[in-house]
Amino acid sequence: MQLNLNHNRERFIYLFACHENDRELCRMELRALFGQEPGSFSYIESPLKIEPNRSPFISMRIDVLFTGHSLEEIITRAAELKLEGNTFKVLYLKNGLKRSYEEQRQLERRIGSYIRGTAEMRQPDITFGLLSYEDGWMLGICRQEDPVWQQHKHKPKNYSTGLPVAMARALVNIGIPDPKGISAIDPCCGMGNVLIEALSMGVQIVGRDLNPLAIRGARENLAHFGYDDPGLVSIGDMNHVSGHYDAAILDMPYNLCSVLPQDEKKAMLSSLRRFSDAAVVVSSEELEFDLQACGFRIKDYGQVVKGSFVRNVWVCHS
Repeated sequence: MQLNLNHNRERFIYLFACHENDRELCRMELRALFGQEPGSFSYIESPLKIEPNRSPFISMRIDVLFTGHSLEEIITRAAELKLEGNTFKVLYLKNGLKRSYEEQRQLERRIGSYIRGTAEMRQPDITFGLLSYEDGWMLGICRQEDPVWQQHKHKPKNYSTGLPVAMARALVNIGIPDPKGISAIDPCCGMGNVLIEALSMGVQIVGRDLNPLAIRGARENLAHFGYDDPGLVSIGDMNHVSGHYDAAILDMPYNLCSVLPQDEKKAMLSSLRRFSDAAVVVSSEELEFDLQACGFRIKDYGQVVKGSFVRNVWVCHS
C-alpha cells in the first residue's frame, strides 16, 4: 500500500520472536541477514528490505514512514497521511518500551484520531505500527508474515532425526543471506528438508546423499511441493563431489549410540573445504578443531538444544 509521503531513505524494522531453545539460532540468523547484532529489544532496524516470511523468527516488517523525538511530532506527521479511501487501524508494538494495556490502547486511539480516514479494527486495509523506543517514536506500515514455510512440515517422507523445518530454513538464511547469483549444495541432504527451504526462497541448490532410500524420499518430498526436477538430487559420496559451489549446508551424519570415526569426519570436512567457499556445518559432536584443521575460518557459532540433544552450528569461510 503506497501513501502520499516523501521519504529521505527507506528504513525497516523487523519484529522477531523465538523459543528459548532457538535463541542462539535466531540471533545467528539475524546477524547473517542484517549484518548486525540484535539489541536488548526484540526488533532490529535495517535499510535492507526482506520479506518477513523468509525467516522462521521474524513476525513482522514495519516499513517506517517517519520518526520523532516526541509523540507530538508523530501526531503532526500522522495528520498529513492521505489514505485515499483505505481503512486503517493503529497497533502499538509491544517489542518497544513496555506500557500497560490501557496506555497502549490510549496511544492507538490518540494517533488514530489524527489520521484522516475510516478506522476499521478487524480487517483494515492498512495497519499502522507505533513503536516507542528509548530516544523517540516511530510510525510505519505493518507487513505481516505469511508463514508459507510451515506447510513444509507436512511431507510425505520424514526422518525422525531430520532437521526441523524452522531450523532448516534458518540454516539457509545463515549460509546464504543473499541468494542472488549463489550456487549451493547440501552434500548430505537426507529427505531434502534444507533443499525445500532453499528452493522456496529462490536459492540455486542441489542435494546429494549416499543413501538411495533418502534420495527416493527427497525426490518425493520435493515433487510434493512442486520441485520435480530429478536432477536436483543425486546419489553419491560427498567426497566425490567434482563441482565447485559458493556455499554448502552440511548436517553431519550421526547416530545417537555412536560417533562418526575420525578419519571419516576428516575426509568429509576436507572435501567440504575443497568444493565450497563457505559452509554452515551442523553436528552433535564438537568439530571446531577439525574445521580449522581443514582450513576453515569460523565466523559464527551457536547451539540448538532440545532436551539432552544438542546441535552445534558453525558458520565457516575459506
